[in-house]
Amino acid sequence: MATAQSVPVDLSAALVLSPPPLGDWLVVAPVVLMIGLGALLMMVRKSVRLHGAIAVAGLAALVVVDAALLWRVSTHGPVTMVMGRWLPPFGIAFTADILGSVMALVSAIVGLAAGFFGLRDIDAAGRRYGFFPFLMLLMAGVSGAFLTGDIFNLYVWFEVLLISSFGLLILGSEPEQIEGAMKYALLNLIGTTLFLIAVGYLYAIFGTLNMADLVGRATLMSERAPLTTLTALFILAFAMKAAAFPVNFWLPASYHTPRIVVSALFGGLLTKVGIYSLLRVAIMLLPVEREQLSIAIAVSAVLTMMVGALGALAQSDTRRLVGYVVIAGIGNMMAGIAIGTPAAVSGAVLYAVHSMVTMTALYLVVGEAARLGGSWSLATLGGLYRRSPWFASASFLLMLAAAGLPPMSGLWPKVALLKAAIDIGAWWLAGAILGSAFILTLALARVLLLAYWRPRPQTRIDAPTAVVAPAADWRIILPLGGLTVLTLGFGLFPEPLLQLAQAAAEGLANPQAYIHSVFPGGAAP
Repeated sequence: MATAQSVPVDLSAALVLSPPPLGDWLVVAPVVLMIGLGALLMMVRKSVRLHGAIAVAGLAALVVVDAALLWRVSTHGPVTMVMGRWLPPFGIAFTADILGSVMALVSAIVGLAAGFFGLRDIDAAGRRYGFFPFLMLLMAGVSGAFLTGDIFNLYVWFEVLLISSFGLLILGSEPEQIEGAMKYALLNLIGTTLFLIAVGYLYAIFGTLNMADLVGRATLMSERAPLTTLTALFILAFAMKAAAFPVNFWLPASYHTPRIVVSALFGGLLTKVGIYSLLRVAIMLLPVEREQLSIAIAVSAVLTMMVGALGALAQSDTRRLVGYVVIAGIGNMMAGIAIGTPAAVSGAVLYAVHSMVTMTALYLVVGEAARLGGSWSLATLGGLYRRSPWFASASFLLMLAAAGLPPMSGLWPKVALLKAAIDIGAWWLAGAILGSAFILTLALARVLLLAYWRPRPQTRIDAPTAVVAPAADWRIILPLGGLTVLTLGFGLFPEPLLQLAQAAAEGLANPQAYIHSVFPGGAAP
């Protein structure tokens, strides 16, 4: 009887045969840590008094892990880890470069600050309904989006963070929250559908979804495939996620409705995931098509800046006002993407990092102002400087940062974007950046004058009925003070962050190191 002959098969072309170095596990550690902690919090859901301590400890560990990942990427170049041992483009890759690592680290710092603030802001009912598990899931989605090397999995991580954000948005189940959640969900589902359509279109054209693989294929097929249409779809989907004009109206309609710590997380993180995706797709994957659409992106950027600045000037509700400040910042980042030069992209990255920290802190400021003053309205706030001088000082510094004034972090990205616009002769774009900054300065100065410097009005027509809480405790001082110091440090000592932003821009413009990390044996198949 004949016996089957064993034929040796070379698996090295399809599978990873050697164990990955221990340092490579840092690429997936943020996602694994956050999902694991979310599961742990669900296991101890009947002991909600433990949730805060577990979550804050986990978020502190996330900061350490992301800092270690940034150090490894800075010293050794981009790092890739492939799921299931399958080599890319067949296996799902997690790839960390300078851009993704910096964004992941800053998001972890923001998450830690929100976790501390949540210890004070979230009551027992909010903890029972899952604030801290939802926070872990949100951070898992944000970390996954910044570290994935596969564009379909970028969509997956968008879904993860959206699911958790829906839960956070309706925490409390008040009518205003439900209305805001409906608007938020509808517009984000439309954006997600556009994103999925673009991903399907992308796969139909290239037959791959690995970002490193797509870089070379897009160059080869730039004249044979409708890539401009594809790029326009991606830009529209990500612009909706980032709240850029004309698809930005969902943000001021929803971000003022949840608990203030949730608004801070959303304002600091979620729109920046959209900007990160735009940078990755428009600058690294499809740069030629981005150049063809640059005028449309620039016009959208200018309108986003002006709508945000004028909207902030027109608001009397402090939560809505900060939402419009977020929108104005998105316009500045879009301007960097529209210009597309390394200096402009560096400015956009720098602005994203600044905005993540500053917008989170600014939402915490208006929450504390409402707690001390008993109102969200500028018509009834007043005398906050006398109530808490340290808080007024921190507020002043953060508003300087949001307006782009020295000595805070907002100055340097605006300078970089202005110089990049002038270098290419786009004086109208530079004028829009300066004009929006001037209007934002007026809007924030109005807040300082009315809510802090002016004496407290005797008649408060719309004050909430709840008793005003006592002075801030360490759970407020620590996150708010820490974010303020970080913003001031970025402004006074910008060189390290400038170098990281320049390295991130260089990595997007010349992604050979990124590609080599995914395909170390040579060119992609």
